[in-house]
Amino acid sequence: MVTIFAREVTPALTSLVKKVDEATAKHEKDEMGSFVVMLSDDKGMRDQLKALAKKENIKQTVLTVYASKGPDEYDITKDADVTVLLYVHKKVKANRAFRKGEFQNKQVEQILGDLPKILSQK
Repeated sequence: MVTIFAREVTPALTSLVKKVDEATAKHEKDEMGSFVVMLSDDKGMRDQLKALAKKENIKQTVLTVYASKGPDEYDITKDADVTVLLYVHKKVKANRAFRKGEFQNKQVEQILGDLPKILSQK
């Protein structure tokens, strides 16, 4: 599973979501799932996600909104603009967190490079 927690929709986040969505479709037999959780109190965020899904043809990745503090059990750092968790059977295999301005296309490729950590272990 891949869960992406983010605070705003940016070009780099859009790129990551598109690539994770493609990987999720490609690895359907591996039972890969993917989620994007926007941490926002903005009432318009749901509409932004609907527009993103339509524009970028997101089909496999679940897009949702949660309060800006994030779910307590995940202990998402307030300073993190984007946090990505890759896990198998509730065991985290990779955890990457980025402060505002740190998350760029280079980091997208690093995250995609972590995918084998969850695909080889069902």
